[in-house]
Amino acid sequence: MWFASAIMAEPLGEVVPTNLAMVTPALAVVVVLAVVFDYVNGFHDTANAIATSVATRALRPAHAILMATAFNFIGAFAGTAVAKTIGSGLVDDQTTTTAIIIAALIGAIAWDLITWRLGLPSSSSHALIGGLLGATIVGAGWSALKIGNLSSGIIGKVIVPLVSSPILGFVIAFVLMVAIMWIFRSGRRRPMQRRFRRLQVFSAGYMAFAHGSNDAQKTMGVITLALFSAGVIPTNTVPWWVIVIAASAISTGTAVGGWRIMKTMGQKVTDLEPVQGFAAETTGASIILGAAQLGMPVSTTQVISSAIMGVGTSQGAKHVRWGVARDILIAWVLTIPAAGLIGAACWYGLKLIGVA
Repeated sequence: MWFASAIMAEPLGEVVPTNLAMVTPALAVVVVLAVVFDYVNGFHDTANAIATSVATRALRPAHAILMATAFNFIGAFAGTAVAKTIGSGLVDDQTTTTAIIIAALIGAIAWDLITWRLGLPSSSSHALIGGLLGATIVGAGWSALKIGNLSSGIIGKVIVPLVSSPILGFVIAFVLMVAIMWIFRSGRRRPMQRRFRRLQVFSAGYMAFAHGSNDAQKTMGVITLALFSAGVIPTNTVPWWVIVIAASAISTGTAVGGWRIMKTMGQKVTDLEPVQGFAAETTGASIILGAAQLGMPVSTTQVISSAIMGVGTSQGAKHVRWGVARDILIAWVLTIPAAGLIGAACWYGLKLIGVA
């Protein structure tokens, strides 16, 4: 029942009047691209939820993917705060056009596929945000961006979590790991690892649920923004059927799996044992779920990566392969500007063919 309170924290979407007469081919393209992005997000970020449990052999890969698929779907119903941030908290929804959203989604999908091919655990969340900001700047101007402050807009909902969430992931995972080792300092290693291997099944499910609660909402926000800007719905409110579509797409993508990135997350950053996997997953899931309730579209990749580094560092800095960590950091830094440039270029491409 650990997820029941989170699900009931917000209404599960609303029955929003829908004007089907306003649906255009361009809008249909937006919905299709949003579903594709959600699907790609699912298989791209599968590693976030299950890499550690597979690496420690707490779960077999097939069982881990099935569990992640189920809990990603359930987690998508945990609220709509992040969807509202994407839909109306970062850019002016009154100036957003269908072409801007199409360009943003293409930018996000393209960057996700590039980093997946390279095996780099970049952020699908930041890819979408980067694509949206880049397309908005060239399509509607800088004035359409909601810069905000420390608690709202791009600064409060993107920049602050971008910096703070990986730091929190590293520090909290480090402290939790040290605390666990101190509490069980007199215990024998093999029985303790066996005990935590069982506990890691629950922490992996918790992580999958948290991933769904944050990441699926981004697609909900994009679809809702497109529906509102096209006049299909009267307010920028997430309809219940959009939640179902987003939950289905991300869980289907999760079922496919992202084995390239899973290898990086589970084996290349540090050597994980069940107790370390439990600490990393519990830390990551708690931060991600908390951010979802605050409407912050954080990077699940950043959080779990930094948590894995934190538990590794608790055993000594030499236990973390910092070269791999450096490559992950580079992907983090590049994601928003790279996806933004692709999104901007796509908007210009659409303008050339008369769509924008």
